[in-house]
Amino acid sequence: MNYIKHLTGFFDRIVQDRSLNPTHISLYVSLFQFWNVNRFQNPISITRDEVMRISKICSKATYHKCMRELNEKGYIKYEPSFNPFKGSMVILFNFSEDLKPVQKRASKIEKILPNTGQVLNKHQTSDETSTEQALVPSINNINKTNISNDLNLGEQTQNFQNEDEVLKNVVEEKKEMLFAFADTEKKQTDESRQKSSAKKEKEFVTSSAVEKPTIENAKIFFLKNNFPELEANKFFNYFSSNGWLVGGKTPMVDWQAAAKNWMLNANKFNTNEPKTDKAKHLNTTTDKDYSEPL
Repeated sequence: MNYIKHLTGFFDRIVQDRSLNPTHISLYVSLFQFWNVNRFQNPISITRDEVMRISKICSKATYHKCMRELNEKGYIKYEPSFNPFKGSMVILFNFSEDLKPVQKRASKIEKILPNTGQVLNKHQTSDETSTEQALVPSINNINKTNISNDLNLGEQTQNFQNEDEVLKNVVEEKKEMLFAFADTEKKQTDESRQKSSAKKEKEFVTSSAVEKPTIENAKIFFLKNNFPELEANKFFNYFSSNGWLVGGKTPMVDWQAAAKNWMLNANKFNTNEPKTDKAKHLNTTTDKDYSEPL
């Protein structure tokens, strides 16, 4: 594609379009630069920040407005992307075919101007009163421009590659930060749950622990219930030895209730029934007469 003819065709169109302003032109030239770096292959991938930096547009609203109007007027085809890690796609149309062919004049008198590389074409009209000046680009200038364009193209391609690598590194760093943050939150949550559970258990044990009586309180309570001090001493010594635990496991809640149970059980063991010597019936003497019947 001849980009000189393309730009000529573009400027021919904007001359006739009075709705465009310098911001539209600046935005289109920036897109054209991306197209040039992409070897004039469609579509091209762009990022808003990069295009705004090249086109010198500072407002996002202005950027989107101009991009939408260029798309509606047929200068470009814009396909926006709402993914921050994926650029939007733009298709640029070839305007070099819209140029009208220039008719060559039959008689020309060419005169090369000194130190300019320009050619002066003199064409006399029927009245022989007017002349025209045609500009011919210098071959040396064209060669220098092509070399500089190739160098700039290589530098811009390298810059794009570096930007892609930087973007990938940033994404990876963010992922690692998110994973580390999630692990830290999980650990903190587990630790807080363990502390809360231990605190609740401690509070339960503390609240359910009995207020330990003194030996004097136990004696007074047993005497009120017509029990001797000996049983009070037994009760106090027994539960003092096991840490006031019922059944050796559960903390005692009410020591007076436990004392009443002790009294009930004491009545079972302290019976006044005469003891029998049934076990002695099985004893035998050494001088037993085995001739006697059993």
